[in-house]
Amino acid sequence: MNTSIYKLLSQSLGFAEKQIEKTIELLDSGATIPFISRYRKEATGSLDEVQIGNIKEAYDKLCETEKRKKFIISTIEEQGKLSEELKQRIDSCWDITELEDIYLPYKPRRRTRAEIAREHGLESLAKIIMAQKSEKIKTSAARFVTPEIPDEQTAVEGACDIIAEWVSENERARNTIRRCFEHSAVVHAKVIKGKETEGDKYRDYFEWSEPLRRCASHKILAVRRGENEGILRVSITPDDDTAIERLQQIFIKGSGETSNLVDKAIKDSYKRLLRPSIESEFAAASKEKADNEAIRIFAENVRQLLLAPPLGQKRVLAIDPGFRTGCKVVCLDAQGNLLHNETIYPHPPRQDSAGAARKLTQLVESYKIEAIAIGNGTAGRETEQFVTNLRYDRKIQVFVVSESGASIYSASKVAREEFPEHDVTVRGAVSIGRRLIDPLAELVKIDPKSIGVGQYQHDVDQTKLKKSLDRTIEFCVNSVGVNVNTASKHLLTYISGLGPQLAQNIVDYRKENGDFARRTDLLKVPRMGAKAFEQAAGFLRIPHAQNPLDNSAVHPER
Repeated sequence: MNTSIYKLLSQSLGFAEKQIEKTIELLDSGATIPFISRYRKEATGSLDEVQIGNIKEAYDKLCETEKRKKFIISTIEEQGKLSEELKQRIDSCWDITELEDIYLPYKPRRRTRAEIAREHGLESLAKIIMAQKSEKIKTSAARFVTPEIPDEQTAVEGACDIIAEWVSENERARNTIRRCFEHSAVVHAKVIKGKETEGDKYRDYFEWSEPLRRCASHKILAVRRGENEGILRVSITPDDDTAIERLQQIFIKGSGETSNLVDKAIKDSYKRLLRPSIESEFAAASKEKADNEAIRIFAENVRQLLLAPPLGQKRVLAIDPGFRTGCKVVCLDAQGNLLHNETIYPHPPRQDSAGAARKLTQLVESYKIEAIAIGNGTAGRETEQFVTNLRYDRKIQVFVVSESGASIYSASKVAREEFPEHDVTVRGAVSIGRRLIDPLAELVKIDPKSIGVGQYQHDVDQTKLKKSLDRTIEFCVNSVGVNVNTASKHLLTYISGLGPQLAQNIVDYRKENGDFARRTDLLKVPRMGAKAFEQAAGFLRIPHAQNPLDNSAVHPER
């Protein structure tokens, strides 16, 4: 490993180089973030899972930059333009924006106006104009007249196209325009003519502008969604006059004819090449920043939902409320197994409140119910009022439970495997009840994007969102630990070192051989090697194990 990477990470993240080095060594050896944060504190200097996650993310980015550097060096070398000085500069550069600026003049070109002018031999004329020494430019241009370049004016225009490209590829010029964007860029949104009715939900952005540096993330995501739907036209612009003035200060050396031509080329370069290029950078950067903020909030909401206190092993009656189709009722045992299901109609249009009341009190008595879970969807409030007004033969706790994603779960392959003989309404009600008993165990079965606790989830970077939510679930599952004798395949999948295949193998082994009596029995599971066992063991619990430490977070290696 390049030791300069450790130094860079140390400087950017504020950790000691030794901590960075040890953490990366552990990650490269196949150790998971939960395992490192809990069982390798002495190696990392007690870094937590968030800090280790940040190291991994930053390290992965630098590895991508390293790959890009190799590609750039190879491309320039093929052109025969790689000097030792240029190679050293690329090698020592770790800023991806600066790296792309270095590469820009060597990038294989499309057939631009400047490229066509070069093909016609006008680069020498461009150099004469750029030097701003000769004032008899028509005389100089006359030498470049050919069948393809019919007159001096055409030659000068072609040379100015080359100068415009030089300006746009100049690192100092690009950084100058970036600073203009940083200080004064304004994001504008305007409705596309004729889309007013179709895009009514974007009315707030029909004629809208705001300084980019003060623009809230949710507004960026909203206007970009409007742009993607073809409703809004969105742009980001700095103060153009200031930007052009700064470029003139860099390139103009006098006030004669050639300086005027350079000035014209600067304005053309800014409008046609530089501003669109830097605008694209800032559009991407502002979108990335907005994505990161939305994903952070989403992940935090998911974390809170997953780590909501479980009711624990209680017998639960769960209700998926409804008006016309009635309320689907299920009775679950303390482990969440389905004992009974039926439908009651306490609300209009059937309004059989007496029959529904009789049925509910009977079910509570028959199945020794200890708590009632009611979904918070349609008719949820009315059902809660109805249920709390009934008299039961014992004290019953009533809870309103979020049913976000229950319909997704009920139609999923997971639900079909669990309840092949029941329809989606029964499965949805079971999910509501189980969320009360153990939110973590139930919600891991659902795609976290379907839990409904974030805004603009379909507008953010989907790969980044999935990675963040998977890491959040992994953190929650491993911080709590799971009972290896009752955990579902879906819960086990998120345990450090396991994954879908090993999780399935554990469930299959459990079915064939009965409960695990000790942690070391896990080594008998097919494909459970020493490495996977090391990573997973500390997060798996065996209640009533022969060794009481097998029901704790103490790792077997201790």
